[in-house]
Amino acid sequence: MKHPLAATSLPRFTRTPWLLWLVLLLPAMCTAQDRRAADLDYVKNNFDKRESYIPMRDGKRLYTVIYSPKDHSRPHPFLMERTPYSAGPYDSTYKRSLGPNQKLMHDGYIVVYQDVRGRYMSEGEFQEMTPAKDNTSSKGTDESTDTWDTIDWLLKNVDNNNGRVGLWGISYPGFYASASLPNAHPAIKAVSPQAPVTDEFIGDDANHNGAFFLLDNFDFDNFFDVKRPMPVKSYGGNIFKVNIPDAYKFFLQLGPLKNSNNAQYFNNNGKIWNEYIGNATYDDYWKARNIRTHLKDIKPAVLVVGGWFDAEDMFGALRTYEAIEQQSSPNDNHLVMGPWTHGAWAAGNWTKFGPLDFQQNVNEYYHTLETAFFNHYLQDSAAAPLAEATVFETGSNQWKQYTTWPPKEAQPVKFFLGPKAGLSKETPTAAGSYDEYISDPANPVPYIDGVHGGRDNQYIITDQRFAAQRKDVLSYESAPLTEAITVTGRLKADIFLSSTGTDADLIVKVIDVLPGAADGIIASPNPEGYQRLVRAEVFRCKFRNSYEKPEALVANQVAEVAFDMNEIAHTFKPGHRIMIQVQSSWFPLVDLNPQTFVNIPTASETDFQKATIRIYHDATHPSGVVLPVLH
Repeated sequence: MKHPLAATSLPRFTRTPWLLWLVLLLPAMCTAQDRRAADLDYVKNNFDKRESYIPMRDGKRLYTVIYSPKDHSRPHPFLMERTPYSAGPYDSTYKRSLGPNQKLMHDGYIVVYQDVRGRYMSEGEFQEMTPAKDNTSSKGTDESTDTWDTIDWLLKNVDNNNGRVGLWGISYPGFYASASLPNAHPAIKAVSPQAPVTDEFIGDDANHNGAFFLLDNFDFDNFFDVKRPMPVKSYGGNIFKVNIPDAYKFFLQLGPLKNSNNAQYFNNNGKIWNEYIGNATYDDYWKARNIRTHLKDIKPAVLVVGGWFDAEDMFGALRTYEAIEQQSSPNDNHLVMGPWTHGAWAAGNWTKFGPLDFQQNVNEYYHTLETAFFNHYLQDSAAAPLAEATVFETGSNQWKQYTTWPPKEAQPVKFFLGPKAGLSKETPTAAGSYDEYISDPANPVPYIDGVHGGRDNQYIITDQRFAAQRKDVLSYESAPLTEAITVTGRLKADIFLSSTGTDADLIVKVIDVLPGAADGIIASPNPEGYQRLVRAEVFRCKFRNSYEKPEALVANQVAEVAFDMNEIAHTFKPGHRIMIQVQSSWFPLVDLNPQTFVNIPTASETDFQKATIRIYHDATHPSGVVLPVLH
């Protein structure tokens, strides 16, 4: 996917092609250019840099880079990021900026970066999403104990500290921030997991509801899964070289997932890749890497941050906040969700995304909140208490604050699919009503229009008319709204379907259909009827009853597939329409379902079959999507 916009670390994925990444970064670069020129040597002039190997309880040493303020007039707190993407630059080279934002860099922190166990310059063996262990043993280690041991050393060996520690991280570093919370060191006072990788089978990164995210993981594991025989400052390249000008065509020609281990690709040299495709159900491998179950009795203050347009870890932010709320009482837990792609809140400026114009710099507002959070708990500032949930409402371009998340005031309203492509709040009364399409693995529905080499982030908001024109996509549309409808909270899809096959994927999209060019939120030119994607999710139907024990669909027999989608905070304006789209492929974002009940990572060409999918919308099978309507 892409690098963070703040240059503090690589987020978990670096899949976006460099050109696209540069395009996404340019607005932040241009806006901040003058300030950065002035601050070119700020870090070097105002901080002393020290690099140390910090011993862990099992004897392994983790490479740590420490930037201490030259100002010794008062003691300073620590701000720390633990990362698998390099704590560098190493040796005499300084970072250009420190900490999660420019404001905090100037507020007197000892800023610490650490290579996690088994990555870059640290000793030990790396594990994907290191499982949490029972740490009663003095030599048992996981990311919680490594954080504890690091902090214990820092407090004793770094002069002029005030005994308080804050942690932050975006994406994979966000996971390490989350991992500091269970049995936290008492010096940890404030932690901000930002887009944290959280549960890679249910909703983050590797899979969504058991459906494998092919495009992202193929690219990421090629970069991230390179073997490291010893500590290194640079991994030196990818596992294999490949040029992909057209990802749709490339992955269609690649064929079954097992072909990814052909000699010209992973060739069984990808340890994590093999773990991913070797664990095709929610087994012990995935369960051990679900940090949510360990977020109990959390003592530090927490600020969870995520983006409504984060194609990687939106689930992680929302579900991390939820896990702490449900398992820690009392807690000091807060959520911020803004109109961001993955890590975009770390940029200096964020006013637009693709065709969307937010009509404000949302990052300036967020950085004020983030700075107040850390300063309050680490430096005793008199900042006003942070709201329980601070969310940006898309469609209306407003920041909203809530005392609970999701807001208790939101009421579930089911919008039912109907005949003649209708969508309404009226319960179906017809009998035997359905629509059908043929899902063909040889001609899957693209996740976005056009030709793209890597994953295009804008798919998450883009016009869906390219899909609506296909015969294998069903669209259900409301009448024009006579008044605004604000939907705030978690969505739930509830679809009754049948297939001539024994497995299927179900992709459900919630879409805001604009009436014309006068809207103002989407930049001109704005063709009439723009179908703006608001939320979409995939579900692999064999997991409809259990992620652990998949069950085949019975051919031509109706099955109910009900699943939660991520939250939204969105206003559908008067004159707009609400649309639900249903389809059975989302390629190559998601790998192809053979539509036969097989182990997909080992499936052969002959396992892939066309299937006729029926979507029912009658009195007995009232398919629809539940929207939490605030007003």
